[in-house]
Amino acid sequence: MRALAGPDAVPRAEQIAAVSAVVAEGRRTLLVARTGFGKSAVYFSATRMLRDRGWGPTVVVSPLLALMRDQVSAARKLGLAAETINSSNTDEWDRIEDAVNGDRVDLLLISPERLANAGFRERVFDLLRSRPMALVCDEAHCISDWGHDFRPDYLRLRHLLDELPSWTPVLATTATANQRVTDDVASQLGSDTLVLRTSLDREALHLSVVDLPDDAHRLAWVGEHLAEIPGSGIIYTLTQQQAAETAEWLQGRGHDVEAYTGATDPDRRLVLEDELRANQRKALVATSALGMGFDKGDLAFCIHLGLPPTPVAYYQQIGRAGRALERAEVIALPRPAEDARIWRWFEQVSLPAESTCDEVLRQLSATRPTSVPTLESVVNLGRSRLQTLLKILEVDGAITAVKGGYVLTDTGWRYDAEKAERLRALRRDESDQMLTFADRPGCRLRFLREALDDAEAEDCGRCDRCRPAGLDLSVDDGLVDEAMRHLRSGDVGVEPRKQWPSGLDEPKGRIKPDAQARWGRALCRLGDGGWGPLIDEVLSGDRLLHTDMIRAVAGVLKRWDWETRPTWICPLPSRRHQGVIDRLCDGLGQLGKLPVHPALIRVGDGMGFQADQANSAHQTANVWGSLAVDPAALPVGPVFDGPVLVVDDECDSRWTLTVANHVLREAGSGPVLPLVLRAR
Repeated sequence: MRALAGPDAVPRAEQIAAVSAVVAEGRRTLLVARTGFGKSAVYFSATRMLRDRGWGPTVVVSPLLALMRDQVSAARKLGLAAETINSSNTDEWDRIEDAVNGDRVDLLLISPERLANAGFRERVFDLLRSRPMALVCDEAHCISDWGHDFRPDYLRLRHLLDELPSWTPVLATTATANQRVTDDVASQLGSDTLVLRTSLDREALHLSVVDLPDDAHRLAWVGEHLAEIPGSGIIYTLTQQQAAETAEWLQGRGHDVEAYTGATDPDRRLVLEDELRANQRKALVATSALGMGFDKGDLAFCIHLGLPPTPVAYYQQIGRAGRALERAEVIALPRPAEDARIWRWFEQVSLPAESTCDEVLRQLSATRPTSVPTLESVVNLGRSRLQTLLKILEVDGAITAVKGGYVLTDTGWRYDAEKAERLRALRRDESDQMLTFADRPGCRLRFLREALDDAEAEDCGRCDRCRPAGLDLSVDDGLVDEAMRHLRSGDVGVEPRKQWPSGLDEPKGRIKPDAQARWGRALCRLGDGGWGPLIDEVLSGDRLLHTDMIRAVAGVLKRWDWETRPTWICPLPSRRHQGVIDRLCDGLGQLGKLPVHPALIRVGDGMGFQADQANSAHQTANVWGSLAVDPAALPVGPVFDGPVLVVDDECDSRWTLTVANHVLREAGSGPVLPLVLRAR
C-alpha cells in the first residue's frame, strides 16, 4: 500500500480482510468496493506474497484493453513481472507464453475471450495448473447476466472454476454490483464464498444536473462554462456521431478537446489517454469506450451530454472522477427524449426470444457444422446478438464450436423464460429510473448508492439537491443560435453496400463498382440534436414536413460533392411515410427544377417492415423481389440516362437502397444517388 499510495498510506480493513482470505485461507472471495478504493492493491499484494512462497503466477481475467494496460503498468511499478495476452499484442504471445513456461511472470492478465481458445487453454492453463496459482476476476459484474455489462465470454470462468482444485484462491472484484448481481456472482464462485462489501460513497464527487430544453442549449452551456471548471476531465456522449460533433463545436470555441470513441485509431487512443493523464488536454469527448480501466487519480470532472440507460452504468462512469482529489464535479445534462430512443436502439438482453433460440438449435446438426452466415440467412437475429447467443449456448453445453461453425450436442438445454422476462423487466425499470433522474427528488448520490443496494446510503450533503447553490445555469442566447447552426450543418454520409450478404441463394457475391449506388446523404441521424427532434415528429405524424425542412435538405444537396447533378427524382414506396416522401420529392423537384417520377413500386404481397428484420440476410430477402420498376412511370431520353436521386424516409441497414439501386440500374438508369431524411 505504501508503494502504491505513499509512505503514510494505511490499508483499509476490507483490503486486509481480502488479502488474508486469499493468501492465508485460500478462500474464494468477492470484493465489492467503490472505484478508487484500491481493489487492485489486494491482488498485487497477494501475488507478491504467493510468489515469494514459490507459487506460480496469478492470472487476472480482465475485460478491457485499457484496464489491462493500466494494471500492467501499475504492477511493474511495484516490481511485479506483469504481462498481458489479448487481441492487441498477438505478435508477443509466443514470447509471453515462453516467459510463463519459464516461470518469469508474476502476474498474467488475459481477456475472457482467451478462455474460448482451446489451444491457449492447453498451452498455458495446463501448465499453470501444474503448480499452485491464484485466479482473479476483475470487473466481476460481467459474469452475471443480471449485471449492466454482461459478457458471455465471462461464463467460461464457471468451467475454469470447476477445473481448479478447491483450495485454489479466487478473488473477484467489482465496483458496480447491486445485491442481485453480488449474490449471483458469489453463487458462481462457490457456496463458501466470502463477500466483502464496502460503502459506495465517493466523498469527492459533487453531483449536479443542468436541465436544458435541447441540444443547442446543452452545447452552448458546455461551450460557455467548460473553462470555469478546474482541472481536466471527460465529457461523455452516447454515440460516436455526438462525440464528434461535440468535440468539433468545443474546438471551435477554443477548448482543447478531442473525440475518443470506438472508431478512434488504437494508437491514437493511447496518445489521447496519456495527454489527458498529463493534463495536456482540457477534456476528451468520449463514448463508453473510455470507461472501465482508465485510471487518472486527479480527473477533476465528468460531464454527461445524455445519460447511460441504468443507474449502475452511470455510477460506473462517474467513478472515473475524483479518486485522488478533494472535489470533483459530476454534471449531467439529460436528453430524455433522445436518450430513450438511443437506449431502445442499443438495447441488448442476455437472451433473445425463446422462439429465436429454438430456431437456432433447429438449424444445427449433431454431425455437420453450420456457419454463422448460414444461420443468419434463416434466423432473424443481428450478427452481434447471434454470436452472443451462440457463445451462451456453447458455454451452457447445448452446442460446440468446431471448424466450419457449430454442431449440436445432446444436453437437453432449455430456455429459462421466467428469468429472461425478469431480466427484461429489470432493464425497463432501470431505464425508467434514468429518464426521471433530473426531476427525481432527494440526494442524487444517495439515489445511485441505493440503486446499487448500498446499505450505508445516506444524503451526501454535497450535490445540488443537498446544497442548491452551485453551478451557473445561464446560457447566452446568441451562443445557442450558433450551436443550433452547428448541429444542423453536419451532413451525414450514407455509404453504399459493396457485397450482398452471405448465405443467400440470390442475390450473392460482390457488387461491381460501376453497379454500386453512389455515396448518399442524410439530413440527420437518429438521436441527434439538430434536425433530429423535428424529423422524429414528422415521421411520427405529429408535425408536417414544412418548407424550412425541405430547404434544409436542399442545402444538403447543394453541399453534395457529386460528380454529376441528378436529372430526375425517384421516391421509394413506403407503407408508413409515403406522404412525407412524396412531399419531400415534390419540394426538391420545385426547388431544383427536377422532374419527379415514381418509377419504383412494390410487387407481390409487398415487403414487410425492414425494422422487423434483424440482420442483413433477412433485410435483403425482405426487399429482394418486392421492388420493381413501373415502365409507364420511367422518364425517357437523357433524363433517364442521367443520375437519379432516390429518396426515402430513413435508412438503417441500407439494403432497401441497395436493392432499389439494383432494380433501377438493371432497368438501364444512370447512377443512383440515395437521399434520406434520417440515418441510424
